[in-house]
Amino acid sequence: MDLPEGIEYREFDGEERLATRGEPVYGEPTAEGWRAWDARRSKLGAMYERGMEPGLQNGDRVLYLGAANGTTASHVADVARVVYAVEFAARPMRDLVDVAGTRDALVPLLKDARKPASYGHVVEADLDVLVQDVATRGQARVACANRRFLADDGRLAAVVKARSEDTVRDPEAVFEDALDHLRNEYRVLETKRLDPFHADHLAVVAEPR
Repeated sequence: MDLPEGIEYREFDGEERLATRGEPVYGEPTAEGWRAWDARRSKLGAMYERGMEPGLQNGDRVLYLGAANGTTASHVADVARVVYAVEFAARPMRDLVDVAGTRDALVPLLKDARKPASYGHVVEADLDVLVQDVATRGQARVACANRRFLADDGRLAAVVKARSEDTVRDPEAVFEDALDHLRNEYRVLETKRLDPFHADHLAVVAEPR
């Protein structure tokens, strides 16, 4: 897999690790202006570690749903031209705002990803990448509802957390239902489980239909 410009494997303390170039955010190791991208704290980072191609390119415009405290969104902002980072909860939003203070490309939005109309007046149309990491029921519905922001040749990089959908059901059955729903709006290109970085998570790369 060819990594996009701005994402590389670099050596930290004698170990080759995924990295982006930017200010550190969460105590990650740094070296020569690069910062390690911890796949155990980032589903998107885990997608790269699992050999997936989420579609992110240097200079892209990105909508990031479920930005939380900005750990992964900060790495995306190290590469992208602009990242609209949607987060529902007030506490992590405070951290996200602090992270945005170190990155001009990061635009924090205290909004509910299930209600895209509430930020439709802020987020651009025809974006290059939609990253979804919302831990709520109806994760596929959220991805479909936000399809409106993606360009026809854009990419969806989504993660489905089985336990957020159903705490007792077989994760594989949960994933199949989510994929069936996604296919209403997307053509699924690639799927992989994110073990051992994140248990019972399925990563999906897809393009709009």
